[in-house]
Amino acid sequence: MTPSAALFPGQTPLAVRMRPTSLDEVAGQGHLLRPGSPLVTLASSDASSPGTAASVILWGPPGTGKTTLAQAIARSSGRRFVELSAVTAGVKDVREVMQEALTQRDLYDSSTILFLDEIHRFTKAQQDALLPGVENGWVVLIAATTENPSFSVISPLLSRSLLLTLRPLEDDDLAGLIDRAVSDPRGLAGSVVLDDDARSALVRLASGDARRALTALEAAASVALDTDDADPTITADHIAQAVDRALLRYDRQGDEHYDVISAFIKSIRGSDVDAAMHYLARMVEAGEDPRFIARRLVISAAEDIGLADPQALQIAIAAADAVAFIGMPEGRIPLAEATAYLATTAKSNAAYNAINSAIADVRAGGFGRVPPHLRDAHYPGAKRLGHGKGYLYPHDSDIGIVTQQYLPDELRGRRYYDPTTHGQERDISARLAKIRRIVDGE
Repeated sequence: MTPSAALFPGQTPLAVRMRPTSLDEVAGQGHLLRPGSPLVTLASSDASSPGTAASVILWGPPGTGKTTLAQAIARSSGRRFVELSAVTAGVKDVREVMQEALTQRDLYDSSTILFLDEIHRFTKAQQDALLPGVENGWVVLIAATTENPSFSVISPLLSRSLLLTLRPLEDDDLAGLIDRAVSDPRGLAGSVVLDDDARSALVRLASGDARRALTALEAAASVALDTDDADPTITADHIAQAVDRALLRYDRQGDEHYDVISAFIKSIRGSDVDAAMHYLARMVEAGEDPRFIARRLVISAAEDIGLADPQALQIAIAAADAVAFIGMPEGRIPLAEATAYLATTAKSNAAYNAINSAIADVRAGGFGRVPPHLRDAHYPGAKRLGHGKGYLYPHDSDIGIVTQQYLPDELRGRRYYDPTTHGQERDISARLAKIRRIVDGE
């Protein structure tokens, strides 16, 4: 029998074995576990006093601890715990749980926690079946969902529950969880050693998902234990073999992080859509924060494309919103769509140069006073000071433009925005030339 077979004979998965038995063991989610928070109160409140606890809906990406929190709360509070999955349960199952919870309360003064996984898969009728139990306190509902509850949970249930948002685990949280799994008797019990590169690789692969990290760790441990080493050590190579994918050299706080994002943006600026897609794939596979990628796309749309294609900024912002809404891995699709659009559309940095030039003048003291006819004339005494006197209202002109000074005297005639002839700026350039002639009175 191989060492790995002896260690994992018919055992439940490592991720399940390592589930915390109390809130103190939960990795991450510190914003939800402060003293006095609803979850802490729920975990510490008296099981015989169901009225002291509020039902909650836990919303967050996979592997962030929704099931873990529910089970830890049940153990800590001493409440009866019932778990249902919306994938397999129906209205009949829900009603049976509610009836049993009512019986337990009335006969034994026992409070029940109902954990409902993937509540977004329940129909409206199925969710309606939860209402009597939640409203009357027969059960304390802890519902979990990976989709926005505002769109997937009925309003009456939302109004009777606290909505708590879980965040992807930080790198330090994942590293601590991995180290604990290696040494804990419930986990690998010190049967292997984990080197630093392997730990970093697991953190990158996990992308904030604790279950993914522990699953990969368990598979890599099997590979390491199948060797003849007296002191088996899990290396990055073992992880690569276990998960059957190449491990990218990528440190989200190091040089590779900055080098790849730099190459990504420069490829978009250079209109090389294939190179841009390559660097996007490297970031996605390395577990880069998709919100960081989306933010850089928004900046690129404004800086490198600008008014040559104003639609680019809207598409980049839409991609950022989509990533926040649907998460990963599906978020890679709107990111790819925005990347392809930005890389292949017309480019102009004229607006970017304009604001930089204007800021340079202001920093150098070149701002002057606002011309009197442009100053605010609404407050008492302003007109006596000559504010607004002589101002020409452009809408009174047939063409909507009048000859009038707008810049301070010190900057009169200064030009900041110089549109290109690329994309829509071609039309802007022609129109701007006419506008400037009229405004300047030429």
